[in-house]
Amino acid sequence: MSAKHFINDPTHLVTSALQSLPHTNPSVAVDTTNKIIYRRAPNPRHVSLVSGGGSGHEPSFTGFVGAGLLTASVAGTIFASPSAEQIRRCISHRIPQDQGVLVIVMNYTGDVLNFGMGVEKARARGVETGMVVVGDDVGVGRERGGKVGRRGIAGTCLVLKVAGALAARGASLKDVSAVAQLTADNIVSIGSSLSHVHVPGRSVTETGEDELKESEVEIGMGIHNEPGSERKTTDLPGLVKTMLAHCLDPSDKDRHFLDISARDSVVLLINNLGGVSVLELGGITNEVVEQLANDWSIKPVRIISGTFMTSLNGAGFSISLLKLTDTGLGAGASMIELLDAPSEAAGWSPVIKTDTWINQEETIQRQNTNIDETWTSNLRIDPGITQSALTTALNRLIAAEPDITRYDTIVGDGDCGIGLKRGAEAVLEMLQKATKTDDAMTLVQKITQVVELAMDGTSGAIYAIFFNALAHGLNQNAPSSPQPITSEIWSKALESSLQTLGRYTPAKPGDRTLMDALYPFVETLAKGGNMEEAANAAADGAKNTQGMRASLGRTVYVGGEGWQGVPDPGAHGLAELLQGLSEGLRK
Repeated sequence: MSAKHFINDPTHLVTSALQSLPHTNPSVAVDTTNKIIYRRAPNPRHVSLVSGGGSGHEPSFTGFVGAGLLTASVAGTIFASPSAEQIRRCISHRIPQDQGVLVIVMNYTGDVLNFGMGVEKARARGVETGMVVVGDDVGVGRERGGKVGRRGIAGTCLVLKVAGALAARGASLKDVSAVAQLTADNIVSIGSSLSHVHVPGRSVTETGEDELKESEVEIGMGIHNEPGSERKTTDLPGLVKTMLAHCLDPSDKDRHFLDISARDSVVLLINNLGGVSVLELGGITNEVVEQLANDWSIKPVRIISGTFMTSLNGAGFSISLLKLTDTGLGAGASMIELLDAPSEAAGWSPVIKTDTWINQEETIQRQNTNIDETWTSNLRIDPGITQSALTTALNRLIAAEPDITRYDTIVGDGDCGIGLKRGAEAVLEMLQKATKTDDAMTLVQKITQVVELAMDGTSGAIYAIFFNALAHGLNQNAPSSPQPITSEIWSKALESSLQTLGRYTPAKPGDRTLMDALYPFVETLAKGGNMEEAANAAADGAKNTQGMRASLGRTVYVGGEGWQGVPDPGAHGLAELLQGLSEGLRK
């Protein structure tokens, strides 16, 4: 892989890339603080369409904001989902809500959790909101994918285009949601790459990737460097033959997700993962079209070839096949008409109308319209003891970062430890600067706000949802007059938080996730155990993940050696935090 970049600071890279978009498309604006690209003057009579995900996949999704496509996009750091708070601010302050909001995301745990939390917050405020999750990748079959399901890759772009065009026609949220889901259900995709990619800001050793040999290609590689289904030495015709078979062969029960025959009308999308030249992509497109006709008797009614969803500068490409299906909405709203409909988004079409240039605003407004609420309750805590205990716990988590990172380099993408450390440092800073409070609800709210802004990815989403639910649980169990909070109230609130988490993730003890530490902790407290006993139960749960095969998370896709010898990074990090909290309370 190439580790040379013109911009090596990942934070500056993402920020500057976002700020470039209004320069090339004057119809959009940027909220740099929250990494939101949004339309300046969307039609309030139309359904608003929101998407997003980790940076590094451009032009998805920021380049798809514009008339006839997305109303707004929310970006995370490189290969990590944006936080639920970013998404809440997008829905609350950057888009019209009168006709409802549809959120479309790829099937990655962090995206589903964070965007799901944003959707739930919008619904709680009375905004009619729908969500469609796209999983089009057949690179990992049913058996290996397990509970995770199919990943979302370039086929998602077709879903966004269809949904965006339908929303621009004034269709209802119900119809836009249904057609988006119908489109997603009729797409199969697969990618292949000659090498892994290097993330700016990381050393080559930090990536922890088993690099491909000179003659090898990885079939089914994910857009975050995840391993695919196989590595082989082959030429382009042999590679395309394998990829099309994974998409179309009905005898492959592990990967046969969609029936496509010569009788069907099909749209073909050939997507550049970022590092393939235009010349070579043309040769790849020709090979795919010829094999579809010769081997499968399929002649696509539309052939789209270009760069739509990248993996930074990935030396690979993906193939997506959309089976056109009746939307049931009549003339003007068929899938092909919606795909052909004009749009004004830099990532889909580079042509911007002359009037848009003439009428562009001279300056880009970056006003912050965020409104923060303060929650209060009758639950009292000792501010001194609480701050001391939290400080001990957070410092212990920060000290554990090297071990967590090492574990996650073996079983994941190496960012778990840094993410937890970032969140812990942000909470510590808040505790040092904020006015001390004896209100348990107010403290939990402050911590929640920090976590939602400072932590991204899957861990950030889980912690954010858990803390939001914890605040709700405390509110439900609060007395009618000011009283010291009891262990019983904490236990009930924690139990309800676990139930809320269950709506967004199927993870349970035994799946090798942080739930292996969280569940024993909550259950021990619920049974009358003290803090030390509960923290020890969490530590035992984390240790027991060593040698456990993962059922959820990105670890599912990791097939290398070494995972048997390390605990789950998220579970280990949580156990360290809880043991630090127990230690702090004993001081």
